[in-house]
Formats: sequence, structure tokens, C-alpha cells
Amino acid sequence: MRGRSWPVVLVAVIAAACSSTGAQSDAAADFVPSAADPNPALRIQGIVTEAFQGGQHVRADQRVAYTLSPPIGGAHDAAWAACSGVVYPEPVRSENLVHSLEHGAVWVAYDPERITGDGVDALAERVDGSPYTVMSPYPGLKAPISVQAWGHQLMVSDPADVRIDQFIAALRANPNTTPEPGASCAPLGPGLFDPDGPPPFVPAPPQSAIDGGAVVAERESGRAGG
Repeated sequence: MRGRSWPVVLVAVIAAACSSTGAQSDAAADFVPSAADPNPALRIQGIVTEAFQGGQHVRADQRVAYTLSPPIGGAHDAAWAACSGVVYPEPVRSENLVHSLEHGAVWVAYDPERITGDGVDALAERVDGSPYTVMSPYPGLKAPISVQAWGHQLMVSDPADVRIDQFIAALRANPNTTPEPGASCAPLGPGLFDPDGPPPFVPAPPQSAIDGGAVVAERESGRAGG
């Protein structure tokens, strides 16, 4: 589903709402998009970027051999994961979450073996109830925490790292970096994507498994649409 582009002032309001403390808000204040600085995330130390085409869909029974873990773009399930401030307690299928990124969401992922208790709570405070944000554990993550937006990724070790807030302020619903700004993050429901029973996480298959059928490449064209 393709939505309209959001004006910068609305992006600024949403970005400002993402921080849960005054210190976090101050740290993120200089990373709100503007006409003069459409993608402030490029100034964040450690940011990784990659260009992807949007609108490439796969079926619920297909897997994508993503090259980054967690993935940050490319082919994805036709159903997006609910991403209006949802904190998932269990790992969720990446193909659905990548569609959420296409709609402008920021996905906060964490290694459940290394981030627990207060650390999880500190991350969840940034996400719970906030528009265009979503959070889930991600087994096998190479860093304790990884934050994703479409075409952007940042890995950090500490839930208190101010770069998390800078990333969210810069990229959440940013119409300059999102293929489908303003598209829905609302739940789709049973049969499509049920946030109360989402499709479970399974590690991405290797590139050698790509067969164009059950397993496709992240840049392979699928059914067009948003």
C-alpha cells in the first residue's frame, strides 16, 4: 500500500516523540530531518547504508536469502508486520519486518542472550506505543543490539547508547529515505499478519539455497506493489 509523502514538520513531530528521557531527546534533537539535512543518519558514527528497490514481494511460503542480518531492504512478504509501537516478545519472521521498514518503520532488534531485563525495558521504552517503530528479539545477532530502517543499519552494545535515539529521530517515517512514506503500520489480522500470533523467525537461508522458487534473492523481482 503506497501512502503520500509526509511533510517535514510531521516527520519532526514524530521523531521528537521517540525519546523517553530528556537526555535522549537532547541527543536526538540535531538528527531530525529537514530540507537542509534530509538524511541526518549519515552523520551517525557506525551507520551502514545500502540502496534497495522497493515493491518486491514474496509469498508467505517463500524465504529470502538476505545478505545482511538483520536485513534492511530488498524482497519481502506482501504482508507487513504491525509496527505502530509494537514490542514483540518472541522473534518474528524477517520477511514481514522488512515490509515494515519499507513503510517507514524503525526496527529495534536485540540478542536475547545478551540483552535482558532492564536492557530490554530500556529499548522497549523507545518503541512501545510510538508510531512507526517495532521491536523484537533476534537470535544469533552479531552485536547485542541492531537498529534497522530501510537501507540503514546501526549496531551497538549498550541500550543507553544515544545513537539509537539519533537513528530513530533521523529515519523513522523519513520521506527522504523510505520507499512508501505514510503507508500503514496497522495490524492486518489473522490470515495475513496477526501480531498476537506472528510468523516465527527462521534464520535466512544461504545464498547457495536460492532456487527462484522456495528461496529467492533479496534483489530478485517479485510481485510489484506496496
